[in-house]
Amino acid sequence: MDIKENVLETIGNTPMIRLNKLVKGISATILAKVETYNPGHSIKDRMALKMVEDAEKRGDILPGGTIIECTSGNTGMGLALAGCVKGYKCIFTTTDKQSKEKMDILKAVGAEVIVCPTNVEPDHPSSYYSVAERLSKEIPNSFWCNQYDNESNAQAHYESTGPEIWNQTDGKITHLVVGVGTGGTISGTAKYLKEQNPNVKIWGIDTYGSVFKKYHETGEFDESEIYPYITEGIGEDILPKNVDFSLIDHFEKVSDKDGAIMARRLAQEEGLLLGYSCGSAMAGLLQLKDKLKPEDVVVIIFHDHGSRYVGKIYNDEWMRQRGFLKADLTVSDLLSKKSGEAFISVEHSASVKSVLGLMKSKNISQLPVTDEGKLVGSITESAVLSFILDNPLNNQDKDVKSIVGPQFPEVKHDLPINELSRYFTKDVPAVITKDMMGQYQVITQYDIIQSL
Repeated sequence: MDIKENVLETIGNTPMIRLNKLVKGISATILAKVETYNPGHSIKDRMALKMVEDAEKRGDILPGGTIIECTSGNTGMGLALAGCVKGYKCIFTTTDKQSKEKMDILKAVGAEVIVCPTNVEPDHPSSYYSVAERLSKEIPNSFWCNQYDNESNAQAHYESTGPEIWNQTDGKITHLVVGVGTGGTISGTAKYLKEQNPNVKIWGIDTYGSVFKKYHETGEFDESEIYPYITEGIGEDILPKNVDFSLIDHFEKVSDKDGAIMARRLAQEEGLLLGYSCGSAMAGLLQLKDKLKPEDVVVIIFHDHGSRYVGKIYNDEWMRQRGFLKADLTVSDLLSKKSGEAFISVEHSASVKSVLGLMKSKNISQLPVTDEGKLVGSITESAVLSFILDNPLNNQDKDVKSIVGPQFPEVKHDLPINELSRYFTKDVPAVITKDMMGQYQVITQYDIIQSL
């Protein structure tokens, strides 16, 4: 029987997948090393296990001890899996810019999570680096992994990621594209690949607000380059020891917006639900596409899974608030602001009197008219008023059939609000739509004004 003894044995041997739609027009072969197939759904599982096992060999952590780490989430997940299997407690520090999903996932696997401010210097007592270091000194039998400077980080990728990529491409790889954070992935993988073929180009993806690109090109650590950014998992305001700049041929910066939008495109066009930095890696490659030749074989490492960003880059409202998506609201957005309001209609056999009473009690001026649940027309406040004025002598008990107007136009829930105006006229005060649950809803001009 082919059985794994525990979840840690499933780490590695992730698939290589050809990209198609997003790279249409690029003559080179573009392949993705999809690390979401690791049990913790990120490439960090590889180095997390390596750091723990090397610490055990050195005696840095003993049975029943505590693993401590400063993490943006993914390394913490890998360490937590190791802790579950090996019996260690885990305490992780993270920053307040990380997604809530990451924090919740870490807690779900038994870790304690301490959230620290993002916008402080690395050596500030409240930074997630400093808090992790302090805890490691205060808690007996604890080990601070310090993925930034721990050589096991890069060594894990030298031993696994690099050989896998080389074998999966039959040694034909010409370019490696990797987002750079702690530096372990790019440095360990690059070292192995360049030992096999020194001509393999290594392109590191950086973000605006990070120091890597300028330092690589000038040797200057420029603090003016450092400012807050939203992208998770890449870029740094320090120079981790695991970043071997001599192995990296080029750094390409990608904006927060471009990384987020590209991640969404990867999901929609390639069927790959990936994390923020994966979008950055893809965007970086496309920015560099003119440097590629038809015979090139490019491998992009996709670091983590999109499930950790459903409240951020895969949330339309979050994207709009940051100007990453057009602010055009849709009918569906408008309906969400009307949540809880039931669909109100009248049967075509109802009396004028009852319709008038309904309009007064619900403070509405138009109603769809139905016949056994089927939409057959509409009735407006002005039509009721005209009927009453024309029939002042107790004719309100008559049914509304004689004053039923045309049915309100029906629109789709994904129609942009700015396109609704063409449906409204003097005689058409409302439209009908179906919400996500398939239930009818009425939208009036007043509803649009309220939503804006």
